[in-house]
Amino acid sequence: MSKSNYNNPGSTTGKGMLILSFAIGLILLTLVFDDLLQGQFNPNRNPESVELLSGIREVTLRRNLQGHYTANGTINGVPVTFLVDTGATDVAIPETIASQANLKKGNARIAATANGSVHVYATELNSLTLGNISLQNVAASITPTMFNDTILLGMSALKEIDFSQVGATLTLRQIPN
Repeated sequence: MSKSNYNNPGSTTGKGMLILSFAIGLILLTLVFDDLLQGQFNPNRNPESVELLSGIREVTLRRNLQGHYTANGTINGVPVTFLVDTGATDVAIPETIASQANLKKGNARIAATANGSVHVYATELNSLTLGNISLQNVAASITPTMFNDTILLGMSALKEIDFSQVGATLTLRQIPN
């Protein structure tokens, strides 16, 4: 190649545009695949909710690829992700989420979990929402050893609603008092 090709500003700009195009493409692919993976982990980011003429509120959840039911909701107005866990006595909340929701640590106690005994603190949720289902004054546990941001939706909340599973679908029903 001649010396003039090395000093061609158009050639440098073209290479820069090519690198920029690859970078933008990688960012877009990352965003698309991240969204796809999130959808596989939590197919209920906006849970399907209906209210029947009788006043019964229903939320329908689809099972994720791991066979679990996860769904977005709120605790004291703070957006969270729930994992339905009928084996959990209480709603179990990681300490990081508890501080965001301004939950106060109550009495310390020991809880038996699948991973052994852990120290937890009793607390009470002012409100818990999942789709159009809304619960007040729900017993919960702040669990300092939980290191992810998923809330275990245990029986302290599930006892307030009717639920049934058919195939890969879980239907939650809140019956008015």
